[in-house]
Amino acid sequence: MPDPLEPLFKALESINDELSGLHIRMARTEDQLSLGGGVGGPGGVDSNGDGPPAGTPVIWRKLEEPERSETWAEFTSWVIDIADQFELTVDQLPRDCWWLHGSVVEELTALWTSHRSAFEAKDDSGASVYLWHDAFARALERISRSWLGECTNGYHQPRSRERWGSDAKFRAEVTAAGPPSSGSVAAPKD
Repeated sequence: MPDPLEPLFKALESINDELSGLHIRMARTEDQLSLGGGVGGPGGVDSNGDGPPAGTPVIWRKLEEPERSETWAEFTSWVIDIADQFELTVDQLPRDCWWLHGSVVEELTALWTSHRSAFEAKDDSGASVYLWHDAFARALERISRSWLGECTNGYHQPRSRERWGSDAKFRAEVTAAGPPSSGSVAAPKD
């Protein structure tokens, strides 16, 4: 017979985990303030005043002006510098239109965030720099596949697939289907 209190214990364990995480974040924030550093986060700046703190995720659609423009300028400068530093070819990154490919921007944004975290961390053992280079190599492979190599010689080729989100009937059907049950996916309704 199942324990009727098991769901309650699981909920309490989840709450405890969340409170522990909040306690750690609050302690870090207090440490930053006591050391004279700024408080970071969306809209915050690092201790140098140069945009978001190292490691802060960037979600472009959630940024508001002027933060969006300032972050974009810093990001695009980083992309151009990295492309030159690592001598990226147009097969690796579509030079004349990379910013028009959402998946490429997301991949590069993740690389930028992790680069700042790896290279600007004050208390890192140095492994994160190596891990960033490993992630960079793997990301270049994903980037070259994500834009399908259709943009060449300075010519941007619009996406070659239908956007899923523009089909209201499809979206309604997926939403109405609900989540899978018992780990199996239901067969489509005819």
